[in-house]
Amino acid sequence: MTTQPDVISEAGADGAGPLPRATLGADSKGSVEQIALGLFIGVPFVALLAAIPAVWGWGMSWLDLGLMVFMYYLGCHGITIGFHRYFTHGSFKANRGLRVALAIMGSMAVEGPLVRWVADHRRHHRFSDAEGDPHSPWRYGETVPALMKGLWWAHMGWMFDEEQTPQHKYAPDLVKDPDLRRVSRQFVLWTMVSLMIPPLVGGLVTMTWWGAFSAFFWGSLVRVALLHHVTWSINSICHAMGKRPFKSRDKSGNVWWLAVLSCGESWHNLHHADPTSARHGVLRGQVDSSARIIRWFELLGWASDVRWPSSDRIAARRKEDHAKAA
Repeated sequence: MTTQPDVISEAGADGAGPLPRATLGADSKGSVEQIALGLFIGVPFVALLAAIPAVWGWGMSWLDLGLMVFMYYLGCHGITIGFHRYFTHGSFKANRGLRVALAIMGSMAVEGPLVRWVADHRRHHRFSDAEGDPHSPWRYGETVPALMKGLWWAHMGWMFDEEQTPQHKYAPDLVKDPDLRRVSRQFVLWTMVSLMIPPLVGGLVTMTWWGAFSAFFWGSLVRVALLHHVTWSINSICHAMGKRPFKSRDKSGNVWWLAVLSCGESWHNLHHADPTSARHGVLRGQVDSSARIIRWFELLGWASDVRWPSSDRIAARRKEDHAKAA
């Protein structure tokens, strides 16, 4: 078995020498990666479809529910706080321990390697809902048929596109960090850890193979599928509908009914109006668990220079009609 070298032969933009290998794969997706991606998406989705009849059949134990909820929000906050607000947008600074922990937590959401995820999202913000955006639901036009096709593309179709975002162009800071590069390249390892924790706990607590299988079904497969589709809904639903009280150059909207499941990410209009803000739910009643946890990190001394939105900053981004109504 061969191992990948830690550098690639291409020179950097300044010709200074070889660049470190960013993550798994290259800037174009091969057939093996396409098949693997299909399995990572398809198998949990089948389990999600089977969840309702399964509840009526063998049921769900409190242990299964606890494992599913715990693993869901561990991975969800790894994505929202780590991959998104910290690594993509730099909403705060983190010490080394927190930085590595967030990278691992996000990887356990099974949404792809860290460097790949960040590169895609930074490209999305650069071209949001315009030519070059990797997953805009408005890709095919604004008619109803075009939007239906675009919603499918934004939700998951874009991930099967052979052309991928250049990682060295959009995430050079992560590529240069050996800790983050290592975690990104170990994506398969952290995926296996994420999938194996529930059945291991379930089997040890119940001391039965059935307990392990049930925990795997609910805490691994159903949990991953649910988190996948909630996350992807931010790309699709939150760019096609929702309220837009803030000024942004795209069609991002706030979708309240996704707020709890998305850990605050569905307050998407404010995010695109002020991408580096550590809090997305800035208006009264807007639940944002990710911002609350970042605040705890700050109080513990693990996070610093947090970019909290001031009242003046929020007011400056309000649309005039909403500001007058308030």
